[in-house]
Amino acid sequence: MQKNKGILVVVSGFSGAGKGTIMKELMQKHSDQYALSISATTRAPRCGETDGVEYFFKSREEFEQMIADGELVEYAQYVGNYYGTPRAYVEEQLEAGKDVILEIEIQGALKVKERFPDTLLLFVTPPSAEELKNRLVGRGTETMDVIESRLARAMDEADGIEAYDYLVINDVLDACVAEVHEIIKNEHYRVSRNLSAINNMRNELKSFKR
Repeated sequence: MQKNKGILVVVSGFSGAGKGTIMKELMQKHSDQYALSISATTRAPRCGETDGVEYFFKSREEFEQMIADGELVEYAQYVGNYYGTPRAYVEEQLEAGKDVILEIEIQGALKVKERFPDTLLLFVTPPSAEELKNRLVGRGTETMDVIESRLARAMDEADGIEAYDYLVINDVLDACVAEVHEIIKNEHYRVSRNLSAINNMRNELKSFKR
């Protein structure tokens, strides 16, 4: 079956699970297949982050105007900040045949799935809760108060994992990236995504009937 329109893929996971690293590796290895949607956020940039690369950094007023103007596929609040997905870029890339990956949290992911039922949902987790804490501490970018709030949030997020299509364990990075790529690639062959091609085949077969 030929791939036509791209697949919308949402990748979620606990803060510190390595979602961003997985996405960067995936884009480096398969940039011709994927488009990584850049989210808008009201949180402050971390060291080394650039506006329009990691995120579109917005003031609270600017973000709320985007909401009012219907410019977002989804949006949600997380640890006191807004996060959202700009609509125009996503639609353009899907029509061009690229698989568009959104890296967003559970609340936003479920909103996307509700609006676009064909969305593929992947949840990323480290191999253990202890490893999750170690990664958060090891980043060295946040205070222990913030880290504790992220761990508390992870407890709540764990209750929503069943809503996802696939669970991805991020233990060995290269293996994890390969798994994610295979999952998305295989999704293109799902029967429900190929109904047009199936119907074309049926119509062609009818010409053989005597």
